[in-house]
Amino acid sequence: MNSHQAIEKLYSLQKFGIKLGLQNIHDFLRILGDPQNEFKSFHIAGTNGKGSTASFISSILIEENHKTGLYTSPHFVKFNERIRINGKEISDDYIINFVEENQNYIDEKKLTFFEVTTAMALKYFAENKIDFAVIETGLGGRLDATNIINPLASVITSIALEHTEILGNSFEKIAYEKGGIIKENSKIFLGKIPSQAQKILQEIAFEKRSEIYKLPDFIEENKNELNFKSEEISIKNIQTGLTGNYQKYNAALAILTLSKTIVINNINNCSKGILTVKENSGIQGRYEIYNQNPKIIFDSAHNPEGIETFLSSFKNEAVNYTNRVLLFGAMKDKQIDKMLFDLKKYFNEFHFTSIDNERSLSENDFKEISERLQIRYQFEKAPSKFIYDFIHQRKDECLVIIGSMYVLGSIKEELAKKST
Repeated sequence: MNSHQAIEKLYSLQKFGIKLGLQNIHDFLRILGDPQNEFKSFHIAGTNGKGSTASFISSILIEENHKTGLYTSPHFVKFNERIRINGKEISDDYIINFVEENQNYIDEKKLTFFEVTTAMALKYFAENKIDFAVIETGLGGRLDATNIINPLASVITSIALEHTEILGNSFEKIAYEKGGIIKENSKIFLGKIPSQAQKILQEIAFEKRSEIYKLPDFIEENKNELNFKSEEISIKNIQTGLTGNYQKYNAALAILTLSKTIVINNINNCSKGILTVKENSGIQGRYEIYNQNPKIIFDSAHNPEGIETFLSSFKNEAVNYTNRVLLFGAMKDKQIDKMLFDLKKYFNEFHFTSIDNERSLSENDFKEISERLQIRYQFEKAPSKFIYDFIHQRKDECLVIIGSMYVLGSIKEELAKKST
């Protein structure tokens, strides 16, 4: 088996869909020797911001000289991006060996893609004797395969109405699912959470006798400056390695989590960690500047809250360009009309695209949506060529590629091929 065959085997497990529940992962990890018990961990859930917050936590831990594993999803271009130790991706050889050694069990038990990937990450971290793991949930929290860990702290970054067909159609129901990662006698850290959801999370924390910390209690906002202060750490005017004012809040949540959970040996490592987050974690697609002139930005905002957050930063930049171009692609289960309605206020040229995935919005889907919203657009069957041509023909303009991580990842993969 080569690396391509091993990855294809993992992807083939997607036919089993999403199975919410912990029995499969519990049994599989027991077979693997319960690797999740070999290291300390942090568990991150939330509708938006969980990948960034997880990356900030990991980066600070690395700057503190802790050997740190990071498990996030989905990936952009390469499967290996999901599993890293101190920023370095899992090797092809490890993936091949893990799949070969466990293939019979995986097939017999009909394990899902995410169950197997999660088990692989935990086993990889244990075998490499990491100090800490930062684990991002896949979907929800309570019944997510990652909820097999017993973390030092649980973090919930944000709550919005997403995956309502699975998690519920209200803030309260979604909060209940996300709050399922809160453990007995532990610590829980909340970002900026709607009051209805926060009430549910506080009730869960009380029932489980867990300490709860809310980010707004530790920050001071002054125009575009964000200051952080806890009993342990004080940082003025937080600066991060990720573009976008909203990333300061994700960074502050990471600092709060660590300052209340472990001993930070050098306070300067917090500031350094949030500045070096891209180098330490490999994070991409968060207001990512791909090209300067013309300005090209990749952003993986894929729901209304994510779009609103992106626009909160982009509106300051938009005034610099007379022509602002949007390239958008997303999955069918998202609130597309709402996202495009909000984006319409800031862009004067629209392009849509799709990928070979049954969940992806098709050209016909975009036709129906654009008629409803009265948007004139062009459909790009070769988005990477469109971007390549934009770079060479559209100086002093701005292009934003936004939407599903799967769509952005496909485009970035094609662009990488063009540059080689």
